[in-house]
Amino acid sequence: MSKGEREQRVDALIEELGLVHVAQSYVGDEEIRGVSGGERRRVSIGVDVIHDPPILLLDEPTSGLDSSTALHVVALLATMAQRRNQIVILTIHQPSYRILEYISYFLLLTSSGNVAHSGSLRCLEKTIKKMDLKVPIQLNALEFAMEIPLMAATRPTLEDHLKSPMIFAPPTPASPLSEELILKKQSRYSEITHLSWRFWRVMYRTKQLFLSRIMQALVGGFGLGSVYLHIKQSKTGVTERLGLFAFTLSFLLSSTVEALPIFLQERRVLMRESSRSMYRLSSYMIANTLIFMPFLLIISIIFSSSVYWLVGLRQSYTAFAYFTFVVWLILLMASSLVQFLSAISPDFILGNSLISTSLGVFFLFSGYFIPKSSIPRYWMFMYYVSPYRYPLDSLLVNEYWGMKDVCFQWVDYGAGPSKCGLTGSDVLTNRGLDRDCRWENVWIMLGFFMFYRFLSWIVLIWKASRTMH
Repeated sequence: MSKGEREQRVDALIEELGLVHVAQSYVGDEEIRGVSGGERRRVSIGVDVIHDPPILLLDEPTSGLDSSTALHVVALLATMAQRRNQIVILTIHQPSYRILEYISYFLLLTSSGNVAHSGSLRCLEKTIKKMDLKVPIQLNALEFAMEIPLMAATRPTLEDHLKSPMIFAPPTPASPLSEELILKKQSRYSEITHLSWRFWRVMYRTKQLFLSRIMQALVGGFGLGSVYLHIKQSKTGVTERLGLFAFTLSFLLSSTVEALPIFLQERRVLMRESSRSMYRLSSYMIANTLIFMPFLLIISIIFSSSVYWLVGLRQSYTAFAYFTFVVWLILLMASSLVQFLSAISPDFILGNSLISTSLGVFFLFSGYFIPKSSIPRYWMFMYYVSPYRYPLDSLLVNEYWGMKDVCFQWVDYGAGPSKCGLTGSDVLTNRGLDRDCRWENVWIMLGFFMFYRFLSWIVLIWKASRTMH
């Protein structure tokens, strides 16, 4: 389908659902009021109908709605089923008599899952009469049928009076357009383009999240800069630089935890849409990455600019650019880790616990608290898989590699002239950094970023397959 045909199809469906007057409104959530309950339910129906499926399955489409709105929704479904030549199968509890007028076929099940009635409402009324029962005036036949099991001790049940076998209506052949949509997916480029545009719209609409991340970077950067203002070229300054880098890592990695509820909310929509083959999960992951990478780059530039020059780190534009690049990679790794943990977490509480525990364990084995030489051999693997270790080493090498001959501590031996007791090269050697590993660590950090994204993709595919089944 061309772009014009898709837009025409969407506009026609919006008009058919009676949503023209709220077409430009927010659907809403717990914080934003958005559209009404009935309109929101019609939006959910539209998401399922847009691909023109031959059979539409709906689970309690009237749940939580008042009687008038529920009637309007069922009437809309009946009209769409007739107009589109579709079969609509829905579950419904305690429908009113007016709603029953729009439903042509009923399947009534007992609590054990056996068929109590299969057929029209008129056939149900005849079955009740055969049981020598009379439907009260204030009830309809379906409501009364649900009360019959309470009288099973003294009377036969509906199941006993079921004379005809269960009949399933043959599926209506899909229209050529729906077959084309089912058999032929959109191109990957088209999927990525549309999903990227949707992510951008979501980000633009949630300005408070964008502004909060910017303020967090500014406040965190200037706050750290004011604490470590103009670090001196001394032994104390060496210790302060290490503390600054370690706290920067902890601050940046933990700042992404706030994205957990957003990922959890997106996951519900993603599972519903991917289970209906609306797009590939790989296209979703690529589009998500393409949109959030520039956003996190902006955050890293703001944070680095506010902290680097205040602290007085190595006065080099090349060193500053690499520092900013590493901050960006830290944010990318953190976002991928949070996305992976949110994919495997059933809810916010467990997800938050997993993220906090993972970050704490990784930080412990970063080499900041426990040197590599003091880590037990059976825990040594944690030192290599810790996402804290590689950016910490990269920041240290970036700072001291260009100051290998700079003296940070002069020792006075009394008789002779003072000698240098600690150079930049000594600082790196004490940390086990005897070579320039900056770009090697960059590739490792990119590998962590891609690895967690890949794991997230695998988990989402597994969950989507379970949703489809």
